[in-house]
Amino acid sequence: MDCASHGAMTIARIATFAFAGIEAQAVEVQVQIAPGLPAFLVVGLPDKAVAESRERVRAALLGLGLSLPPKRVLVNLAPADITKEGSHFDLPIALAVLAAMDVLPRDDLAGFAALGELSLDGAIMPVAGVLPAALGASARELGLICPAAQGGEAAWAGQIEVLAAPDLPALLNHFKGVQVLRAPEAPKLDAAPLSGPCLSDVKGQETAKRAMEIAAAGGHNLLMIGPPGGGKSMLAARLPALLPDLSPSEALEVSLVHSIAGLLQGGRLVTRPPFREPHHSASMPALVGGGSRAKPGEISLAHRGVLFLDEWPEFPRTALEALRQPMETGRTTISRVHSHVTYPARFQCIAAMNPCRCGYLGQPGRECGRAPRCGEDYQMRLSGPLLDRMDITIEVMPIAPTELARAPAGETSAAVAARVQAARTAQRARYGADGPPNNAEASLALLQQGLETEAATLLEMAATKLGLSSRGQVRSLRVARSIADLAGCATIRRAHIAEALAFRHRMPGRVAA
Repeated sequence: MDCASHGAMTIARIATFAFAGIEAQAVEVQVQIAPGLPAFLVVGLPDKAVAESRERVRAALLGLGLSLPPKRVLVNLAPADITKEGSHFDLPIALAVLAAMDVLPRDDLAGFAALGELSLDGAIMPVAGVLPAALGASARELGLICPAAQGGEAAWAGQIEVLAAPDLPALLNHFKGVQVLRAPEAPKLDAAPLSGPCLSDVKGQETAKRAMEIAAAGGHNLLMIGPPGGGKSMLAARLPALLPDLSPSEALEVSLVHSIAGLLQGGRLVTRPPFREPHHSASMPALVGGGSRAKPGEISLAHRGVLFLDEWPEFPRTALEALRQPMETGRTTISRVHSHVTYPARFQCIAAMNPCRCGYLGQPGRECGRAPRCGEDYQMRLSGPLLDRMDITIEVMPIAPTELARAPAGETSAAVAARVQAARTAQRARYGADGPPNNAEASLALLQQGLETEAATLLEMAATKLGLSSRGQVRSLRVARSIADLAGCATIRRAHIAEALAFRHRMPGRVAA
């Protein structure tokens, strides 16, 4: 912190951060105490939460037995043309005010950035964004002052000094040498055990389970269509147990998003692929991100994981169409008048739907009187471009009662997960550290390197006959590459293309490219 005196006027400065997506933008908190009518002003485009920090800081100082001087206290958040959002500005404002009042040593604070919310009694409360703030402080060779509950989260930034204080008195005592705040340690990064229901609970449905395995092996989008009670949601709930752990770089990406959203629990990095299942009443901002503070949506919280959309056609049409660009680019951009915020959104879309509104299209005695028109109207809620982005489409039909009672237990999730892990290992070895992490993100040039001539001929014939789009051809080739990886084949063969094409056309009553 830099502080200068000019007669009766005192100016103090301390660093903090604003957040644009998962990036931490440096902000300098400047406090000036000058003669004039008593006032406490905050300028620099603060939102309501930041403006209200005046009262929280005032109350926290009273808890220390201090009061603001009867002068004009001006707080400026620079640069002034960036909107400042969130309650994490409370702590840096309080520290700058205390330094301007000569209560805190100014030189000792010069190497720190700070963030945290203050309660009325001076306790420092957890806030969102500690992990990106710690990385931002490390990049600027600063230490970080943060809430005690989030010291472990800040410790992931590496070799920086972290002061994790439970309250303002403890922080003051530390700088005065009365007590020492112990440096926090990052939580152990233990391998997370596979969790969730087991795939062996699903009786029958061998085609659907095969599709789930292929989708897990390559990170492919999957659409399941069938009447109520067929097992679509049951299958989707078992997908997370089939997926491998996140790589260290992926874990950091996912943890940054969850930290910005305030969902990072206990300072532990997210090591397992997230599984998000929003309700079909979710709005477009809830899905893709946005709102008054441009928070990450469900597709960003599902980054490097699974987004499960049950009752897919029941989602608002605008929300569904907003998924198209993130499904291709792996990111979502939220546009505001004064800024554009980008969040990562590389997710695996798993969707489930009934063939029609009543759910029993094609079942004599159970379908409604509007069949088959009801099915056409219901399926037309999904646009062709959206369906074109689904790599695998399958029908999930109910199991007959006799088969359900007599069917033996299937493979466990652990057995299938081992094959998926072997396929993912082969993909990482093939594409290298700088290449795509799975087949779902592989380019056409990479896929064609291992494509046999007969397989290429079959794909060309099928694309012409079935009217596949260019995207449809590439996505079928990606699925075939995953099938080959599960089989342990170095090249894509004709049989792999044939199986991938079989999963491309399963929309009842409608042809999807």
